[in-house]
Amino acid sequence: MKKLLILAALAVGACSTVPTDEPATRMQFADSTLPPMKSFRASRPSNTAVANGNIAQDFLDLHFELESGRTLPVFTRFETPITVRLTGQANSQISSDLAALLGRLRSEAGIDIRQVSSRQAAHISIEAVSREDISRALPTAACFVVPNVSSLAEFRRNRRGSKTSWSKLTERTQMGIFIPSDASQQEARDCLHEELAQSLGPVNDLYRLPQSVFNDDNVHTVLTGFDMMILRAAYAPELQSGMTRDQVAARLPGILNRINPAGRGLPTRAVQETPRSWIADVETALGRGSSDVSRQRAAGSALRTASNLHWQDHRRAFSHYIVGRSQQAQNPGSALTHFQAAQAMLTRTPGAELHRAYITTQTAAYAIARGDARDALIELAPSIDTAARYQNAALLATLMLLQAEAYELQGRDAEARSVRLDSLGWARYGFGPDWAVRAKMQEIAALRPRT
Repeated sequence: MKKLLILAALAVGACSTVPTDEPATRMQFADSTLPPMKSFRASRPSNTAVANGNIAQDFLDLHFELESGRTLPVFTRFETPITVRLTGQANSQISSDLAALLGRLRSEAGIDIRQVSSRQAAHISIEAVSREDISRALPTAACFVVPNVSSLAEFRRNRRGSKTSWSKLTERTQMGIFIPSDASQQEARDCLHEELAQSLGPVNDLYRLPQSVFNDDNVHTVLTGFDMMILRAAYAPELQSGMTRDQVAARLPGILNRINPAGRGLPTRAVQETPRSWIADVETALGRGSSDVSRQRAAGSALRTASNLHWQDHRRAFSHYIVGRSQQAQNPGSALTHFQAAQAMLTRTPGAELHRAYITTQTAAYAIARGDARDALIELAPSIDTAARYQNAALLATLMLLQAEAYELQGRDAEARSVRLDSLGWARYGFGPDWAVRAKMQEIAALRPRT
């Protein structure tokens, strides 16, 4: 289940009345007064060198544990060529993003998977429904996957029974995936990537993974090279449904040496497990329904845990980040200190460039607010390239809008207009409707000091 950990506080309301004597014909207006929506083309997945010993440990923890910590008795996967259908209220962009994802799964993970008509029976049914419908089914989820159902109605009928239990599976034969039809295109695409991958393989999320969508920090939004390697291993001929953890563990070294020869000679590093208390604090600090006081208390507790465990990776940086988020309104100076601490730690963390780009949205905003365009532009340039490489349109648009404000601070108005205009197509993919795009523009424009 993919959680909405970071919430946007943008909302508008509008109403109108239409005269009953309106003419029978009306002028046709464009759907949007903003530039056309942009979308990404070919993916450019990147890999960080990881020892096969560590990949094996990650594989086992991803496949034999649920997010709740409950263990699964056997390994499961699809044992036949896989068919996928898209139903519900899916638009053409969702269809295009699904086709691109299926192409990647075939070429990068070696999985025999194809799309069929929405009217045909399929192993995996992806139903696009409203966010309200998803929330009624699972209040904390942006999207989710369930075994042995093909529609949301079927899930509602069977949600309390053993039919939809992951722990009862011995082989995967049918999966239902439910994604939002009325969210931004990026949110729908992100859900496609994570939930389709989890319907095929891992059912767990691990905060310790720096380069994976199987991580509830939601930093990575499309399947990475690491994720494709995990899926390729899951469909290796040496494995089959019904194997125990020990049986799978015995075969993994040979599988990984074949599909990841670069990781064969690397030393296995010690795994630092993520305690449930830290996870609970993060969910309280960034989730729905918590008061400001509760968020600050939970964020501080998460950082103390990270410090006491002497973490030196992205999880400690993430702890600094959520403390900064919780303090922004009341103590912006302290918040900036935590964002800078997160950046310093990420600089020393291999493969954390996307995490750094997220933090840059905060540190560059502070630089712009104090009128320091030079520092802001130095930070923004590499982060913009990173956001584009990892296909995160919302992050890319935010960084570009910040860059435009920095250009204006330097009197480079033509460059500011060009970057801002270029950002809007990405913003439409990343944020959705015009009002959300314009609200983001106004939010960032308000940072620049007025003289």
